[in-house]
Amino acid sequence: MRLISRPVSEETFSRLAAGGGGAGAMAELRAMQCFKNRLLIRELVLEARTAGHPHADLSARAYDLMVEMETHGRGRVESELCYPAVGAWALRTYLSLKAGTGVKDDPGRLAALVVAVAVRSQIACQVRLALSDDAIVLPGLGRLSAPAGARGVFDVTVRPDGEGAELDIGRSTVRVDPLRDDTGWQVLRRLPVGSGFSLVVDDADPYRWPAGHVTEPRLSDAKLDHWARCLREAWRVLTARHWTVAEEMTCGVSVLTPIHAPAFGQNSATSRETFGTVALSEPQHGLGMAATFAHEIQHAKLTALTGMVDLTRPENGRRHYAPWRNDPRPVNGLLQGAYAYLGVAGFWRRQHRFEQGARAFRGQVEFTRWREAAHRVTGTLLACGGLNDRGEEFVKAMRGTLERWLDEPVDLAVAAQARREADQHLRAWTRRNSRI
Repeated sequence: MRLISRPVSEETFSRLAAGGGGAGAMAELRAMQCFKNRLLIRELVLEARTAGHPHADLSARAYDLMVEMETHGRGRVESELCYPAVGAWALRTYLSLKAGTGVKDDPGRLAALVVAVAVRSQIACQVRLALSDDAIVLPGLGRLSAPAGARGVFDVTVRPDGEGAELDIGRSTVRVDPLRDDTGWQVLRRLPVGSGFSLVVDDADPYRWPAGHVTEPRLSDAKLDHWARCLREAWRVLTARHWTVAEEMTCGVSVLTPIHAPAFGQNSATSRETFGTVALSEPQHGLGMAATFAHEIQHAKLTALTGMVDLTRPENGRRHYAPWRNDPRPVNGLLQGAYAYLGVAGFWRRQHRFEQGARAFRGQVEFTRWREAAHRVTGTLLACGGLNDRGEEFVKAMRGTLERWLDEPVDLAVAAQARREADQHLRAWTRRNSRI
């Protein structure tokens, strides 16, 4: 379902279709997401009034205050509007209001966003805030414990102090510090990456990930240190050898969300709701984390693009083989996978040259297997009739990149191992799905 449509430049479309994009393309995609969030917030405020939501007045007052704040410092409002969990909350709340499905997604939460903007921008103000739980999350900042006995609607006074702010809530005062914890306050920690770039570890916001049951609770200091070490090493790999991925990460990703690990290996994902977030289980090492980013940034780009441009026809129920999945996939899922594994192949195409011994061999196998798998799937996509004209243009450009990579020679032992793994997957997939 597309709520908002906006054109994408032909230059960006072409760069993305070839598998890359860089800073310029990612900046265009990110601007669209911010525009979408802004529009959704405006519409949900109006819809709350129409639906007679009990917090309609709270959301309207918060919206007016946010508009007023924007005259003091547009950048702070814009950056808060782009925060991934804000987009998820705005979308879910708007849709629930339109559907009349109750008060679970509260439009009054806009007041918490305004408080976050005020703290970031160092603007003194007073906001009407609804407290119904033990805590409230200020998006992108942290988790505020509700004062004892505080329930209902309160006037919250924000008093900036040069770094953070003191919040007067009823008869209690809580200090919000954007850098460290305090009494009644848990900050969202930031992991510095380099050159002024850092990533928020969001392990608190209830809207940080669509599937709440898979998210991890707040990371311990020891685990956070491990994440920081892996991230620093991943960033060294990306900035030294994978410049486009590093550019796209810098422009398009702002949040890491910890999720549960599988029994073996690692989980990672991106979501249409939370553009700018990469969700992943505890990383094992920096190289693996870099490869994960190369994979997930592809999903992020394609998801954002397909929010602007249709690439596929309406689903017809047909499902297809994907060499990286255990289940048959619809056209949209097949396209997402092919685009992601184009990125994986591109990562190992360059990275294996900098590895030695078993790691170098494994890297060559990864490149060989996934270039062939993604190429195979682009053929399926072009033949299945599920793409529209723009989709065919996009996939043909993907296929052109992969065909150039297929011309690059690899060792016979590498090719044999890649073929064994591909054949083993196909046999297992056929056995499993022949029973469906």
